[in-house]
Amino acid sequence: MAAASLALALGCAPAPAWTAAAIEGFTAGGQFREQVRSFKFEPGVSVLMVAPPAGAFDPQRPTTLVIYALPNGNTTEETMGKAPGPGVGWRFDIQHIGAQTRVLRAATSDRNLVVAYLENDQKSWPSWRKAHQDSGALMVAILEKLKAALPGPAPEVCLTGHSGGGSFIFGYIDAVETIPASVSRIAFLDSNYPFDAAAGHSAKLIRWLRGDSFRRLIVLAYDDRNIELNGKKVVSETGGTYRATLRMIEAFRPDMPLEEGRAGSYLRFSAPQVEMLIHPNPENLVLHTALVGERNGFIYALTAGVSPRASWQKSLASLEGPRAYTGWIERPAPARMAPPDPAIPPRPADARGGVAFIEAVKNLEREAREAAILRELLRGNIPGHLRRLVPVTVKARAIDGAEHTAVFEAMPDYLAIGSDGDYVRMPMNPHTAQAFCDAFGFVLPTPKMADDIWRQAVSKIVPQPLTEERESPLTFLRHHRLIEEQIAGQYLGELRAGHKKDVVITNRLKERPSRLAIYGWHFPSGQPIQPLTIVHADWYVDYSHGIRPVKKTIKVDGVDLPYQQVLQDPHLHPLLSDEGVIDPARYPSPQSR
Repeated sequence: MAAASLALALGCAPAPAWTAAAIEGFTAGGQFREQVRSFKFEPGVSVLMVAPPAGAFDPQRPTTLVIYALPNGNTTEETMGKAPGPGVGWRFDIQHIGAQTRVLRAATSDRNLVVAYLENDQKSWPSWRKAHQDSGALMVAILEKLKAALPGPAPEVCLTGHSGGGSFIFGYIDAVETIPASVSRIAFLDSNYPFDAAAGHSAKLIRWLRGDSFRRLIVLAYDDRNIELNGKKVVSETGGTYRATLRMIEAFRPDMPLEEGRAGSYLRFSAPQVEMLIHPNPENLVLHTALVGERNGFIYALTAGVSPRASWQKSLASLEGPRAYTGWIERPAPARMAPPDPAIPPRPADARGGVAFIEAVKNLEREAREAAILRELLRGNIPGHLRRLVPVTVKARAIDGAEHTAVFEAMPDYLAIGSDGDYVRMPMNPHTAQAFCDAFGFVLPTPKMADDIWRQAVSKIVPQPLTEERESPLTFLRHHRLIEEQIAGQYLGELRAGHKKDVVITNRLKERPSRLAIYGWHFPSGQPIQPLTIVHADWYVDYSHGIRPVKKTIKVDGVDLPYQQVLQDPHLHPLLSDEGVIDPARYPSPQSR
C-alpha cells in the first residue's frame, strides 16, 4: 500500500541527520535557495522542476512530485509568483504556487515536496494537444522522465493544474489504460472542463481510487454559468467547471455515492477518498484565479482528505482566504527600514551569542536562569532586527458610535538574546518580560493585539509543537532552530507571527493571583492553538512562550496616548481590548505581590 499522499504532520520529529548535498543536475537560486532544473521535451514542452534547498532535501525520505500543468496564458515564472513591484506584471500576483509550496514544506518534515511546472509553446494545453496527435504518448513519456530525475525512492505523483492545465491531466488519463499506482492524488483547480464520462474518465478514476485507500481526488470549482467579462458571458451554455463538476458528481454516484453538505461557503460532495467543492458565487464574481491564489486552493488541494483526516489541515489554509503564504512570496529585500529604537542600549561588543547563552544557562535553576536572561536584556544583548519596531494599525468603533484609529509599534518578532547572526528567541516568565518592558518603555500586548499583529504579519509561520522536555533551555534552542529552518530565505525585520504563544495582559489575571496568561500560536488560517488561559503559575516557562514587546505610547487618532490610558478609557479601549477596560495593564513586580 502506498504511503499517504503528502501526509503532513505538525509536530513530528525532525528527520534523522544526513549529509546535505545538491541533487545532481540541479542548481540553487532565488531568495529561498531552492534547487531547480530545466527540461526540454519536443515538441514545444518546457518543464521547471523546483526542489527544496540542498540542506532540506533528504534522499532517504519519500518524495512527492507535484505535476503542475500551467493555466492558459501564464508562464512558469508568473505561475510561481513574485511580489508586486516595478516591472512585475499582474500575472505574477494571482497564483503564487511557489509560495504555497513553501508553506506546505514548512508544515512537514516527513517527506520531500518537489513541484514540476509544465509549460508549452502555445501557452495552452488544449491547443497543444490538438496540434499533436501523439500528445498522450508524449505526456506519459514526460512524466516518466521527470520521476526518474529525482534521487531516492521512486516518488509519489500528484497530478494537478489550473484552468487549461486540466486538459493535460485528462490527456494523460486518456493515454493510459490504468492510472499508474505511483499517482497518489489528482486535484483539479477549477480545471476539470474536459471531463467526459463517455470517454471513460469516471471509470478510470473510480478504478484508480479503489486500488488504494490512500488515493485522493480533489475538485475545486465555482458557479461560473453567468459570469461576464466586458459585458459578455465567459462560458458557453454547456461549458464551465460548474457544469463539469456536476457531470462528475452524476457519473460517480452509481459506483461511489457522494454525500452532499456544506464546507464553509462551499457546496461539498464527498466520499472517503473524494472531495468536490463548488463555490455558489452568489455575487457572480470571476473566481477562476481567486480559488487558487487568494483562497489558498493549491495548499488546500494538496492537504484535503489526508487519511486519517487531519483536523489541522483546514487550519493550515482556509478556502475562504486570506492568503496563508505571504511570508513565502519571492520579493526584493525591504528598501526602507525604521530607525532602531533609541531606548534600548547598544549591544555590547563582548555580548554572548544566543547559542552560547543557552549553553551557559542550561543547567541553572529557574530563578537563576531568569536573572541571567534579564541581565542580558538590560545590557542590550538583543539582535538588531528587533530594535526596528513595526507599526500595526487598528480601527474600532467606540461605545458612543465614533470610529477611532490606533497605531501601536511592536517588535517584528519575539524577544531574543544574541546578534542578528546568532540569536535565540527566549522564553521567560512574565515578570522578567515586564521588567524589560519597564526599563525601555514597552508593554505586553492583550490577546486582541496579538490577533491584530498576526493579521498584519508579513510572515505567518506554521506552528511547530514539541512534546518532550518542554521547560529545558535546550528545547528553547531546538524550537528556535525549527522556526529558523522553516523561514529560511525570509527577511529579518519583517513582522512575523504564528510561531509562539504570546504572554499577554488580560482581565483574567484578576481571577487568581500569581498566574501567567498565554494566548495564540496561530495557524496560517488565523485559528489559534491556544485559547486565552491562566492555567499556569507565573513561574512557569516553556519553549512555546514568546514575548512581544510593544511601545507604551499608542497613537490614537493622531495623538500620542499612554497604553494604560487607552485600555482604561471607556470609549477607546476597544482599540486594544475585546474584553472591556483592562486595569491594571501589567504584571505586578514580584516584590509587590
